[in-house]
Amino acid sequence: MSVEARDAGPPAGPVPLLARALAFLGGASLLVAACMTTVSVVLRWLTSQPIRGDFEIVSIASGVGVLGFLAHGTLMRSNILVDSFTTWLPRRVTGVIDAFWMLVWAGLALWIAERLVLGAWDSWRSGTRTIGLLALPYWWAIGLGALCFAATALAALWWLPRLVRGRI
Repeated sequence: MSVEARDAGPPAGPVPLLARALAFLGGASLLVAACMTTVSVVLRWLTSQPIRGDFEIVSIASGVGVLGFLAHGTLMRSNILVDSFTTWLPRRVTGVIDAFWMLVWAGLALWIAERLVLGAWDSWRSGTRTIGLLALPYWWAIGLGALCFAATALAALWWLPRLVRGRI
């Protein structure tokens, strides 16, 4: 089996598995938010009473849901690529340039993850809660965001050797 054939197809291993699991959970979270919104609107229309705290739950579920897709998007390289100035370069050189920017993205994602960990800790310590009917704590959602950004950094780092060797 050639190197090209072996590297084709969906990525495998622990990092891709984590990225897919977070994407699945992100999708489930967005589905919960969509269903809650639908039920709340129907209840508001039928009974003039929505689900108590629907805005709080939907905002947290949507935010966590979107962050769940970051690692999978990075792993599948489904982000926006602008290669107007590099299309004429050899594939290996383009791979090195892409690896550099993937390393920058990994560094930024790790930095954001670290900031979110500190934010989750501070939110837990201070007891910060949503402003609304349910007064839900924020720390766990911020912590999930940190996990999602850390997984995104791992997904970006997963690409580095492949890009440098030209196996894309």
